[in-house]
Amino acid sequence: MSEQLTLYTAKICPFAHRVELALAEAKAGYTRCEIDLSNKPEWYAPKVNPASKVPAIAYGGPQTSPELPAPESVKIAESLILVEFIADLYPDSNILPKDPVQRARARFFIDVVSTKVLPAYMGPVARGQSFEPFWEALDALQKLLTLGKTYAVSDEYTAADIAITPFLARMEVWMKNDIGAYKAGEGIKAAAEFFEGERFKRLREYYEAIKGRESFKATFDENYIKEKYALRFAPMRQQVQAAAAAKA
Repeated sequence: MSEQLTLYTAKICPFAHRVELALAEAKAGYTRCEIDLSNKPEWYAPKVNPASKVPAIAYGGPQTSPELPAPESVKIAESLILVEFIADLYPDSNILPKDPVQRARARFFIDVVSTKVLPAYMGPVARGQSFEPFWEALDALQKLLTLGKTYAVSDEYTAADIAITPFLARMEVWMKNDIGAYKAGEGIKAAAEFFEGERFKRLREYYEAIKGRESFKATFDENYIKEKYALRFAPMRQQVQAAAAAKA
Protein backbone atom coordinates (compact mmCIF):
# COMPACT_ATOMS: atom_id res chain seq x y z
CA MET A 1 0.00 0.00 0.00
CA SER A 2 1.48 3.36 -1.01
CA GLU A 3 -1.05 5.72 0.62
CA GLN A 4 -0.05 7.28 3.92
CA LEU A 5 -2.11 6.45 7.00
CA THR A 6 -2.18 8.40 10.25
CA LEU A 7 -3.95 6.95 13.28
CA TYR A 8 -5.29 9.25 15.98
CA THR A 9 -5.54 7.17 19.12
CA ALA A 10 -5.27 7.07 22.92
CA LYS A 11 -3.71 4.27 24.98
CA ILE A 12 -6.49 4.49 27.53
CA CYS A 13 -9.28 3.93 24.98
CA PRO A 14 -10.40 0.34 24.26
CA PHE A 15 -12.06 1.40 21.00
CA ALA A 16 -8.84 2.93 19.73
CA HIS A 17 -7.00 -0.20 20.87
CA ARG A 18 -9.12 -2.18 18.41
CA VAL A 19 -7.65 -0.25 15.50
CA GLU A 20 -4.09 -0.57 16.79
CA LEU A 21 -4.60 -4.33 16.98
CA ALA A 22 -5.88 -4.42 13.39
CA LEU A 23 -2.93 -2.40 12.13
CA ALA A 24 -0.50 -4.63 14.01
CA GLU A 25 -2.15 -7.77 12.62
CA ALA A 26 -1.92 -6.31 9.12
CA LYS A 27 1.72 -5.31 9.71
CA ALA A 28 0.77 -1.92 8.32
CA GLY A 29 3.03 1.08 8.23
CA TYR A 30 1.41 4.14 9.79
CA THR A 31 1.98 7.28 11.81
CA ARG A 32 0.62 7.16 15.35
CA CYS A 33 -0.69 10.30 17.03
CA GLU A 34 -1.60 10.08 20.72
CA ILE A 35 -4.55 12.29 21.69
CA ASP A 36 -4.92 13.36 25.31
CA LEU A 37 -8.63 12.73 25.86
CA SER A 38 -8.70 14.94 28.96
CA ASN A 39 -7.15 17.85 27.06
CA LYS A 40 -7.82 17.41 23.36
CA PRO A 41 -5.85 19.69 21.05
CA GLU A 42 -7.88 22.50 19.49
CA TRP A 43 -7.02 21.36 15.97
CA TYR A 44 -8.35 17.82 16.40
CA ALA A 45 -12.11 18.28 15.91
CA PRO A 46 -12.01 20.73 12.99
CA LYS A 47 -9.20 18.99 11.12
CA VAL A 48 -9.72 15.29 11.88
CA ASN A 49 -12.94 14.22 13.60
CA PRO A 50 -15.82 16.65 14.24
CA ALA A 51 -17.09 14.30 16.97
CA SER A 52 -13.76 14.88 18.75
CA LYS A 53 -13.41 11.18 19.55
CA VAL A 54 -10.76 8.55 18.93
CA PRO A 55 -9.99 6.48 17.00
CA ALA A 56 -9.80 8.24 13.68
CA ILE A 57 -7.67 7.83 10.58
CA ALA A 58 -6.43 10.26 7.96
CA TYR A 59 -5.76 8.26 4.81
CA GLY A 60 -4.15 9.33 1.58
CA GLY A 61 -2.65 12.59 0.41
CA PRO A 62 0.91 13.67 1.13
CA GLN A 63 2.65 12.77 4.36
CA THR A 64 2.28 15.68 6.78
CA SER A 65 2.55 16.21 10.52
CA PRO A 66 -0.48 14.70 12.33
CA GLU A 67 -1.70 18.08 13.54
CA LEU A 68 -1.77 19.34 9.95
CA PRO A 69 -3.42 16.49 8.02
CA ALA A 70 -3.50 17.04 4.29
CA PRO A 71 -6.86 18.48 3.21
CA GLU A 72 -7.09 15.86 0.46
CA SER A 73 -6.68 12.96 2.92
CA VAL A 74 -9.86 11.06 3.76
CA LYS A 75 -10.87 11.24 7.43
CA ILE A 76 -12.57 8.12 8.80
CA ALA A 77 -13.78 7.37 12.33
CA GLU A 78 -15.49 4.70 14.48
CA SER A 79 -13.52 1.66 15.58
CA LEU A 80 -15.40 -1.20 13.90
CA ILE A 81 -15.60 0.71 10.62
CA LEU A 82 -11.87 1.30 10.80
CA VAL A 83 -11.14 -2.36 11.53
CA GLU A 84 -13.04 -3.35 8.38
CA PHE A 85 -11.30 -0.57 6.46
CA ILE A 86 -7.91 -1.98 7.45
CA ALA A 87 -9.13 -5.47 6.54
CA ASP A 88 -10.03 -4.18 3.07
CA LEU A 89 -6.66 -2.46 2.69
CA TYR A 90 -4.84 -5.62 3.76
CA PRO A 91 -6.95 -8.59 2.62
CA ASP A 92 -4.13 -11.05 3.30
CA SER A 93 -4.34 -10.20 7.00
CA ASN A 94 -7.49 -12.37 7.32
CA ILE A 95 -8.97 -9.80 9.69
CA LEU A 96 -12.22 -10.45 7.84
CA PRO A 97 -12.52 -14.16 7.03
CA LYS A 98 -12.70 -15.01 3.34
CA ASP A 99 -15.18 -17.81 4.01
CA PRO A 100 -18.73 -16.35 3.96
CA VAL A 101 -19.94 -18.49 6.87
CA GLN A 102 -17.01 -17.54 9.07
CA ARG A 103 -17.44 -13.91 8.08
CA ALA A 104 -21.10 -14.05 9.11
CA ARG A 105 -20.17 -15.69 12.41
CA ALA A 106 -17.54 -13.02 13.04
CA ARG A 107 -20.08 -10.27 12.46
CA PHE A 108 -22.62 -11.96 14.74
CA PHE A 109 -19.96 -12.29 17.45
CA ILE A 110 -19.22 -8.57 17.07
CA ASP A 111 -22.92 -7.78 17.38
CA VAL A 112 -23.09 -9.66 20.70
CA VAL A 113 -20.04 -7.74 21.92
CA SER A 114 -21.75 -4.46 20.96
CA THR A 115 -25.29 -5.17 22.13
CA LYS A 116 -24.75 -7.38 25.19
CA VAL A 117 -21.21 -7.22 26.57
CA LEU A 118 -20.43 -3.53 26.30
CA PRO A 119 -23.72 -2.25 27.78
CA ALA A 120 -23.12 -4.49 30.81
CA TYR A 121 -19.36 -3.86 31.03
CA MET A 122 -19.54 -0.46 32.74
CA GLY A 123 -22.15 -1.48 35.33
CA PRO A 124 -19.77 -2.78 38.01
CA VAL A 125 -16.67 -0.73 37.26
CA ALA A 126 -18.28 2.69 36.67
CA ARG A 127 -21.60 2.47 38.56
CA GLY A 128 -20.93 -0.07 41.31
CA GLN A 129 -23.74 -2.33 40.10
CA SER A 130 -24.03 -6.10 40.46
CA PHE A 131 -21.63 -8.21 38.41
CA GLU A 132 -24.34 -10.68 37.39
CA PRO A 133 -25.59 -8.83 34.25
CA PHE A 134 -21.97 -8.63 33.11
CA TRP A 135 -21.46 -12.34 33.79
CA GLU A 136 -24.60 -13.15 31.80
CA ALA A 137 -23.30 -11.13 28.86
CA LEU A 138 -19.96 -12.96 29.01
CA ASP A 139 -21.86 -16.25 29.15
CA ALA A 140 -23.63 -15.31 25.92
CA LEU A 141 -20.29 -14.51 24.31
CA GLN A 142 -18.67 -17.70 25.53
CA LYS A 143 -21.42 -19.77 23.94
CA LEU A 144 -20.48 -18.36 20.54
CA LEU A 145 -16.88 -19.56 20.68
CA THR A 146 -16.43 -22.21 18.02
CA LEU A 147 -15.55 -25.56 19.59
CA GLY A 148 -12.07 -26.82 18.81
CA LYS A 149 -10.92 -23.47 17.44
CA THR A 150 -8.39 -21.14 19.00
CA TYR A 151 -10.28 -17.92 18.41
CA ALA A 152 -13.88 -16.81 18.07
CA VAL A 153 -14.73 -18.37 14.70
CA SER A 154 -11.59 -20.20 13.58
CA ASP A 155 -7.88 -20.63 14.24
CA GLU A 156 -7.35 -17.21 12.65
CA TYR A 157 -7.45 -14.04 14.74
CA THR A 158 -10.17 -11.92 13.13
CA ALA A 159 -12.27 -8.80 13.56
CA ALA A 160 -14.44 -10.76 15.99
CA ASP A 161 -11.51 -11.17 18.35
CA ILE A 162 -10.34 -7.60 17.82
CA ALA A 163 -13.77 -6.37 18.93
CA ILE A 164 -13.53 -7.92 22.40
CA THR A 165 -9.78 -8.07 23.12
CA PRO A 166 -9.35 -4.53 24.55
CA PHE A 167 -12.24 -5.01 26.95
CA LEU A 168 -11.10 -8.38 28.29
CA ALA A 169 -7.62 -6.92 28.82
CA ARG A 170 -8.92 -3.92 30.73
CA MET A 171 -11.34 -6.12 32.66
CA GLU A 172 -8.41 -8.15 33.96
CA VAL A 173 -6.67 -4.98 35.12
CA TRP A 174 -9.61 -3.47 36.99
CA MET A 175 -10.70 -6.74 38.55
CA LYS A 176 -7.33 -7.99 39.75
CA ASN A 177 -6.39 -4.56 41.09
CA ASP A 178 -9.81 -4.00 42.70
CA ILE A 179 -10.29 -0.77 40.74
CA GLY A 180 -13.90 0.31 40.30
CA ALA A 181 -16.98 1.96 41.70
CA TYR A 182 -18.02 -1.30 43.38
CA LYS A 183 -17.31 -1.94 47.09
CA ALA A 184 -13.69 -2.59 48.03
CA GLY A 185 -12.85 -6.26 47.62
CA GLU A 186 -15.56 -6.99 45.02
CA GLY A 187 -13.06 -6.80 42.16
CA ILE A 188 -10.86 -9.47 43.76
CA LYS A 189 -13.89 -11.72 44.20
CA ALA A 190 -14.87 -11.14 40.57
CA ALA A 191 -11.34 -11.94 39.40
CA ALA A 192 -11.51 -15.26 41.26
CA GLU A 193 -14.87 -16.01 39.62
CA PHE A 194 -13.56 -15.35 36.13
CA PHE A 195 -9.95 -16.52 36.31
CA GLU A 196 -10.26 -19.46 38.69
CA GLY A 197 -13.83 -20.77 38.51
CA GLU A 198 -15.36 -23.25 36.08
CA ARG A 199 -18.03 -20.91 34.71
CA PHE A 200 -15.74 -19.11 32.27
CA LYS A 201 -13.17 -21.82 31.59
CA ARG A 202 -13.61 -21.71 27.80
CA LEU A 203 -13.61 -17.91 27.66
CA ARG A 204 -10.52 -17.84 29.86
CA GLU A 205 -8.68 -20.23 27.52
CA TYR A 206 -9.68 -18.03 24.61
CA TYR A 207 -8.39 -14.92 26.36
CA GLU A 208 -5.06 -16.60 27.17
CA ALA A 209 -4.61 -17.38 23.46
CA ILE A 210 -5.28 -13.73 22.65
CA LYS A 211 -2.68 -12.54 25.18
CA GLY A 212 -0.05 -14.66 23.48
CA ARG A 213 -0.31 -12.79 20.20
CA GLU A 214 2.44 -10.36 19.26
CA SER A 215 -0.15 -7.77 18.22
CA PHE A 216 -1.53 -7.78 21.76
CA LYS A 217 1.87 -7.57 23.42
CA ALA A 218 2.83 -4.66 21.19
CA THR A 219 -0.32 -2.61 21.80
CA PHE A 220 -1.32 -3.13 25.44
CA ASP A 221 0.42 -1.35 28.33
CA GLU A 222 -0.92 -2.95 31.51
CA ASN A 223 0.83 -0.60 33.92
CA TYR A 224 -0.39 2.47 32.08
CA ILE A 225 -3.99 1.22 32.13
CA LYS A 226 -3.74 0.35 35.82
CA GLU A 227 -2.50 3.85 36.67
CA LYS A 228 -5.10 5.66 34.58
CA TYR A 229 -7.99 3.48 35.71
CA ALA A 230 -7.09 3.99 39.35
CA LEU A 231 -7.24 7.75 38.84
CA ARG A 232 -10.51 7.52 36.94
CA PHE A 233 -12.52 5.07 39.04
CA ALA A 234 -11.38 5.74 42.62
CA PRO A 235 -13.50 8.91 42.81
CA MET A 236 -16.46 6.98 41.40
CA ARG A 237 -16.28 4.51 44.29
CA GLN A 238 -16.41 7.38 46.74
CA GLN A 239 -19.38 8.90 44.93
CA VAL A 240 -21.33 5.64 44.79
CA GLN A 241 -20.69 4.90 48.45
CA ALA A 242 -21.64 8.45 49.44
CA ALA A 243 -24.88 8.19 47.48
CA ALA A 244 -25.69 4.85 49.12
CA ALA A 245 -25.00 6.29 52.55
CA ALA A 246 -27.23 9.28 51.82
CA LYS A 247 -30.11 6.98 50.82
CA ALA A 248 -29.66 4.94 53.98
